[in-house]
Amino acid sequence: MDFDTIAAISTPLGEGAISIVRVSGPDAIPTVERIFKGKALSEVPSHTIHYGHIVENATNKTIEEVMVSVMKAPRTFTREDIVEINCHGGLVSVNKVLQLILSEGVRIAEPGEFTKRAFLNGRIDLSQAEAVMDLIRAKTDRAMNVAINQMEGRLSKLINRLRQQLLETLAHIEVNIDYPEYDDVEEMTHHVLIDKATDVRDEIKNLLETSKQGKILREGISTAIIGRPNVGKSSLLNSLVQEKKAIVTDIPGTTRDVIEEYVNVKGVPLRLIDTAGIRETEDIVEQIGVERSKQVLQQADLVLLVLNYNDVLVAEDERLFEAVADRDVIVIVNKTDLPKLIDLERVKALAQGHTLITTSLIEEEGIDELEKAISTLFFEGAIETNDMTYVSNSRHIGLLAQAERTISDAIEAIHNGVPIDMVQIDLTRTWEILGEITGDTVHESLIDQLFSQFCLGK
Repeated sequence: MDFDTIAAISTPLGEGAISIVRVSGPDAIPTVERIFKGKALSEVPSHTIHYGHIVENATNKTIEEVMVSVMKAPRTFTREDIVEINCHGGLVSVNKVLQLILSEGVRIAEPGEFTKRAFLNGRIDLSQAEAVMDLIRAKTDRAMNVAINQMEGRLSKLINRLRQQLLETLAHIEVNIDYPEYDDVEEMTHHVLIDKATDVRDEIKNLLETSKQGKILREGISTAIIGRPNVGKSSLLNSLVQEKKAIVTDIPGTTRDVIEEYVNVKGVPLRLIDTAGIRETEDIVEQIGVERSKQVLQQADLVLLVLNYNDVLVAEDERLFEAVADRDVIVIVNKTDLPKLIDLERVKALAQGHTLITTSLIEEEGIDELEKAISTLFFEGAIETNDMTYVSNSRHIGLLAQAERTISDAIEAIHNGVPIDMVQIDLTRTWEILGEITGDTVHESLIDQLFSQFCLGK
């Protein structure tokens, strides 16, 4: 497949030690060579780096002092010739170098186009390409490990093995259709169909069982911190983040809006949402905050319900328990450094078996117990990322669910004595759906949509 030559800045914009301009395509080396004063890049060995200067030919003016890496096809990320220009990390210099390259007839890369070319040129499949973005966005070590495993093809190998099993099954069906006069072939076909299809379905189910944990590792747990005003919600956010993100005062109603922050809790990424205290109020601004808090509560995966050890339970507290009765909840009784006024037995009754943690955030007590409770609630305390293939991508999860349905239909049809050629339709559809995960049977419009979500230089 022939492509033009593209370029983009592959490092975050801003001040830093180094910024990199990446150029990929058939004219990458001669294009950079025309503006590079140093060794002849077309003559240097592949995968070498060279010192020199970027020069504007029209004025013979030196633009930048650089190190230029030359990587020749096919042993590159895109399987094309790639040149990476290492500039000083400043906005003006790196943009000037990029503009100079573009003036030589190179096109600016679209978002994700380098990775898209790696896919289209056969270096990686679609699931591996999506894992590149998962790795970039990973917020914990465990999420990073899952992304790396997928980049290395662990999921791809499993999907390809399942597709191969389906192909073998379909081949037996073809034999049955071509030679219907042999009874032993038909009997063997039914036996093979049941065994193969059941094996594939069981593997798909195993993958789907990891999807909840995998999706959490990829996207994080949306965690709402709720409670009446002045119970310590913002203090809890600050304690988990270990930074003063939220304003903390003794004045009820200080938090007027929703505050979001990511935090790593024992390898589990939480998207913490500190909400305005939920109570009846005449303050219009606070009323808006309370309404937003209620909306966040409905969308949360986990609710941290905070109560005040130094205050009696009131009707508003009991309404909060009712609002989260069907959710994953951890009840936190805060301010244990103050005299006890709360009825803990009543709290336990309202909690209905949900985990109860007591804390004194001002004295930094109880946070470890809370973090352990969160990890145990979602992962039973541990995640075996090195030994398991996790499915974390929503697209993959949806396709696996479709594949499970179609192969289950095929198995049911076999048991019900449906003609073999009709069973073949469901098995073929399962094979196609699994191919959409790796990109073997995916539509071009979906490919464009997926890679448009990548950052510009990737």
